[in-house]
Amino acid sequence: MGRVYNFSAGPAVLPEEVLKEAAEEMLDYKGTGMSVMEMSHRSKAYEEIIQTAEQDLRDLLNIPDDYEVLFLQGGAHQQFAMVPMNLMKNKVADYIVTGQWAKKAFKEAQIFGNAKCIASSEDKTFSYIPDCSDLPIDDDADYVYICENNTIYGTKFKTLPNTKGKVLVSDVSSCFLSEPVDITKYGIMYGGVQKNVGPAGVVIVIIRKDLITEDTLPYTPTMLKYKTHADAHSLYNTPPAYGIYICGKVFKWLKKMGGLEVMKQKNEEKAKILYDFLDSSKLFKGTVVKEDRSLMNVPFVTGDADLDAKFIKEAKAAGFENLKGHRSVGGMRASIYNAMPKEGVVALVEFMKKFEEENA
Repeated sequence: MGRVYNFSAGPAVLPEEVLKEAAEEMLDYKGTGMSVMEMSHRSKAYEEIIQTAEQDLRDLLNIPDDYEVLFLQGGAHQQFAMVPMNLMKNKVADYIVTGQWAKKAFKEAQIFGNAKCIASSEDKTFSYIPDCSDLPIDDDADYVYICENNTIYGTKFKTLPNTKGKVLVSDVSSCFLSEPVDITKYGIMYGGVQKNVGPAGVVIVIIRKDLITEDTLPYTPTMLKYKTHADAHSLYNTPPAYGIYICGKVFKWLKKMGGLEVMKQKNEEKAKILYDFLDSSKLFKGTVVKEDRSLMNVPFVTGDADLDAKFIKEAKAAGFENLKGHRSVGGMRASIYNAMPKEGVVALVEFMKKFEEENA
């Protein structure tokens, strides 16, 4: 069997040429006589891998010098705790809850202080992004928190909230590197890489340097202090070395493709093909209000659970993998990250048209 079209929300599709390159280097990385998997993270060869990866990421996102880039472990879930542990000096934080992960982050922050939900879209199953232009932000809030793209529900902040001068913390796990962003609008931007950037096991944190201090909450473990990792350039302990190496290759691939401006165009084009079909279909329906639709995650339903199940089964048999919606919402979801080729989306829409004809 050849390669399938993999619409998984994460771990997700990676660029084929990156996988081929990694395969070629599997037994002997650049004449070292060993795989990156076997290499000491203290070696000259590895130091070059992680430094190049960081520089390429800085180039792609135009990350200013007053921001630190950290390659960490523990996924986005660990950041749910690390953020308040490092930032909650006044023990107050404001959360905008637009999905499952923001909700989990909000709940986690309540362990450490007075975390407040200042806006939510839970009233309509997270199918939209609330108006965040004038929120009741606490004068003492240490930061305002969002999950920028909601993987499960397929919504995306097209406009960042007005934080009224407070630090913005954003989980960008499922939209990371899908379009250009202005890093200076964020205090912390972080994302698990297993959706758009690399294999599971790495989380990238881009943090403004003035937010990295010794002054963390009492009892914060050494490993959960941003300062620990910043001072050691992400090499305080053994990092997820192989995962970072693959991320580095993806950064090179993105540069070669023309950078994030080009990726944004490609992603808009792919998403339009699928959304246009959903808007014209009599059988399939998108679940998100138009103006808040994600370019990365597209949830849809037929309105009939049995028909949804039949579609998922037949799609899998036709080589379209992982179209089942998240277990918490059901239905279908196509994740069309950077590495999903346009042909994959076109082929999916053709298959959906055929299914609609046969099941109308």
